[in-house]
This record gives sequence, structure tokens and C-alpha cells, in this order.
Amino acid sequence: MTIAAPPVPHVPDAATIRRAHAAIARHGVVRETPLWKLPGASLGVNCAEVWLKLEHLQAGGSFKARGMLNRLLAGPLSPAGVVVASGGNAGIATAVAARALGTRCEVFVPSVSSPAKQERLRALGAHVVVAGDAYADALAACLARQQETGALLTHAYDQPEVVAGAGTLALEIEVQGGVPDSVLVSVGGGGLIGGVASWFAGRSRVIALEPGLAPTLHAALASGGPVDVSVGGVASDSLGARRIGDIAWQVAQRHVAQSLLLADDAIRAAQHWLWRELRLAVEPAAALPLAALQAGAYVPRGDERVCLIVCGANVDPSSLA
Repeated sequence: MTIAAPPVPHVPDAATIRRAHAAIARHGVVRETPLWKLPGASLGVNCAEVWLKLEHLQAGGSFKARGMLNRLLAGPLSPAGVVVASGGNAGIATAVAARALGTRCEVFVPSVSSPAKQERLRALGAHVVVAGDAYADALAACLARQQETGALLTHAYDQPEVVAGAGTLALEIEVQGGVPDSVLVSVGGGGLIGGVASWFAGRSRVIALEPGLAPTLHAALASGGPVDVSVGGVASDSLGARRIGDIAWQVAQRHVAQSLLLADDAIRAAQHWLWRELRLAVEPAAALPLAALQAGAYVPRGDERVCLIVCGANVDPSSLA
């Protein structure tokens, strides 16, 4: 008996991302976030320009609002509403989209999810269930709940509509400022880099950045395919997936130029630098691109235009003091 190979997951192309951009723009939920161009020297970096895509100013405090709204619009919505497993940001984004569309939202979070993110979820009207110690545990409980209720399942990073929605961020960068020479992207499950690298394919050098304590893509590249990894560290509530998503894996093999790991100390130092010097209150996951530059993990050319995606702001402000 011959067992058929599993289908290759849908990888978004430019046309798919353009359609997602048009769909989410019609609902007034997703914001066009600023693109801030600074001389490299002002950030202590030897390059022509550093572009900061201030996506932490997005609805719900992260880029995930784009993909989650696109997913809900694809539907069909169930009377039971929508259900998602999340370290926090995908849940918040789903709750924002669900509230805008007038449907119920249930979010399963692991115990490592920050209290600030859980509080935000409840304020948005979501029903929050704490399930297990890691994202994988919350996902298992979420899938069981979806089978029980028939609610629409929104995946934090590994659905075509979610990845295409994330790609609208890259489209927006190009509209606002052109095509950068390189784009530095934080990676957890890979929804963001899947969308960004699909849009900039062959035109920008896309660099994947992960905490050394949560190396999902880095481990997959070393192993020749997605594998489970242990996760921990300062960014585990946002970048806490145990395995890279199938869509991101397909995209990364073709369009990601380099995968780099960063120490927690460097991530935290960059996070505090952004607050101290630029008054940008962001979570650790959003600081990885700057950490890569300031710690010397990524060394740009002198004439390079480097784009940093500042991806999320769901942080307890007291942690920045």
C-alpha cells in the first residue's frame, strides 16, 4: 500500500498578500503603522539607514492583528465563535478581530503567558483558559475545545490566511519607503517571517532572528526539517512555539538568507535601549532586530538600508524601569 505524501502547505504569493491587504483594509481595524527612517549612526550601527517599522502601534499591540482579521474574514464564522491558542499576542489580535466582527472569542494560553497579556485579553471580552506550561499544551487543549464546539479555529502562525495577513506588513513597508536591502525579523512559530519573506522574495535579504533558548527555525535548518525544541527565556511568551510552522518552513528554505540566535542579555539590553533612547515601550520579541545589530550578530554593509520590524508592545511598563 502506497501512502501519499502530505500536501505542501499553501505559501502566499504577492497576489494573495495583495488580496489580504484589500480585505482587511475594508474593515478599519488594522492600522497603517509608521515607518521611521533613522541614520544608522543614531542607533550605534555602521550602516546608511535603519528603518523601524513601528508595528507595535498596531491594533492589539502587535502585527498579528493583520493575520487574525484576515483569517476571520475567510471564515465561515460559527455560532460558537472563534477559538485560538496563544502565548498572548495572537489571542489579543483574535479578540480584537472577533469584537470588530461581533463574534465570541475563546483563548487558550500557557502559564508562561504574561499577566499583562491575560488582563488585556479579558478587557477585550475574550474568555481566557490557562492550559499547561507551554504553547504546545495550550494548543492541544484548544484543538480539543474546537472539536467539542465547532468554533472557527485560528492558528497563531500556521494558516495560509494568517501568513498572508502578516505579509501585508511587508507590502506596507514597500509602499511607505521602498524595498530595503535587508529585513530583520523575529521568529517564533514563523507566521511573520513567512509573510515578510514571501513578499520580499528575491528582493531583500531576509534575516531570521531567534532567542538562543527558543530556536525553532534554527533547529529545523540544522536538522533538515521541523523538529520540537525546548523553549524558555525572556521572549518565550511571544516566541514560545516548540516547532516552526510548516508554511514558514517552506518559505524559509527558499527565501530566508540567514538564521541567527541571540542571547537573552542582548535582547533585554536592546529592549531597554529602545525605551531609554527612543521611548518605544516594546516586548522582548520586538527587540531582537535591534539586538542583532547592537550585539554584532548581524553586521550590515556601510551603504545598507536595514529594516527592523518592531513587532509587539504587549509589555508590562514596570519591567522597563
